[in-house]
Amino acid sequence: MTVEKTPFTRYHLGDKPKLDSFTVRLNIEERQNLDLAKKIIEQPKDSTALKTLAWLGAKVLHEPQTRYLLALVFSNKRKNNRLGVVDFE
Repeated sequence: MTVEKTPFTRYHLGDKPKLDSFTVRLNIEERQNLDLAKKIIEQPKDSTALKTLAWLGAKVLHEPQTRYLLALVFSNKRKNNRLGVVDFE
């Protein structure tokens, strides 16, 4: 008995879903930044370095201090727009 599969469709085996993957295109500056970050975190593989950097970024963004600082910056930006102050971009 054969199972027909439709092209470009994800198939799951039981309760265990397949891992998700995606393609990332980097311009020259982004590639240079990634290469520098790979040296800093001592990770030669692009995919593992990106995963590690995403994890680090998520940890930083979820910190209460970071949330406070971002809220303050966005509040100032909103107030400046309302007042017509466009000194910063």
